[in-house]
Amino acid sequence: MGLTALQQHGEGLGAAAVGEYCGATTAARFGDPQAELAALRGACGVYDLGYRAKLLLTGGDRVRWLNGVVTNNIRDLAVGQGVYSFLLNPQGHILGDLYAYNRGDSIIVDTDHRQVDQMLATFDHYIIMDDVVVANLCEELTSLGIAGPRSPDMLQAAGIQIPETTPLQIFEATCTCDCACTKCTAVRGEDAAHQSYELWLAPGDVRKTWDALVAHGATPVGYEGLELHRILSGIPLYGVDIRERDLPQETEQARALNFNKGCYVGQEIVERIRSRGMVHRKFSAFVTEGDAKIAPGDKISAGEKEVGEITSVAHFPKTNKAVALGYIRRELGTPGREVTIGGKMAKVGATPLAEAVLVPEWTLEHQRA
Repeated sequence: MGLTALQQHGEGLGAAAVGEYCGATTAARFGDPQAELAALRGACGVYDLGYRAKLLLTGGDRVRWLNGVVTNNIRDLAVGQGVYSFLLNPQGHILGDLYAYNRGDSIIVDTDHRQVDQMLATFDHYIIMDDVVVANLCEELTSLGIAGPRSPDMLQAAGIQIPETTPLQIFEATCTCDCACTKCTAVRGEDAAHQSYELWLAPGDVRKTWDALVAHGATPVGYEGLELHRILSGIPLYGVDIRERDLPQETEQARALNFNKGCYVGQEIVERIRSRGMVHRKFSAFVTEGDAKIAPGDKISAGEKEVGEITSVAHFPKTNKAVALGYIRRELGTPGREVTIGGKMAKVGATPLAEAVLVPEWTLEHQRA
């Protein structure tokens, strides 16, 4: 998609580096990524979510239809609530991931930009005689994220009123700030342990909203800081940690599955795995010590046997530690078990991993395996 809306209005934004992330060009960092990570976890960080795309589903069959296409329960989703889900092929392999939000008279699907074309094509393939219309809102909506224990205070100081909410609740925010947004839809983040919000805005409102939040004390954060936070939290990223060859239960993302919702594409495989036995590998976290320079794509070994692979890595030079995400044989994925990654000793970790890794200084290495 090129530049995000924030980057298009980015003169004077202060980004120290810019790069491509999840199909869009946005800020990689604004300064020291350690400070940006600290803001996300201990204070308040604001970041560009312009790499996320919104699809609008309307029509009388939208709920029934989407419920039959994705892995989670859309049929019983309350108005004003969202849910995380996978999109599968008939063989049960993951074609994409998304959040679906019930807006009453419509459903909004939220995914990243690099998934949009395939998701639209897949939706089109399954809309046959259904009363469903899919519209791409990428030109009409962009978004900002704000996270950290002080984020509600920063929002209030900037004049954006956030009520008491639950994870993945979507609502219209009351905005009395100087930025005078034409409209501001807000979403509470999914992780209850780390408070966060998304602000969905018209592209013309995103820069003044960003400036208002920064002026009231929010720390600008680039995608390198977001990636470190993600890896420490043990959250897989589609296209990096979740690939089309993966099966839903291998990813350990039970939050994406519902076994009581009825039929959907790929359900037979998912149900067969559940009823006949678990998959042979699982998504796990790993921690190394010393100067081990492990990288995505490195193989995991136990003894002389290859038992898995690494998909994401974050290195911390001053503490001589690295945190990795990847897949390992299920019977070997017990936290504390010693394994070898690329010839270097490591231990299977329990997510989240923040307590296992100090971050006085770090460098991030992250790419597709």
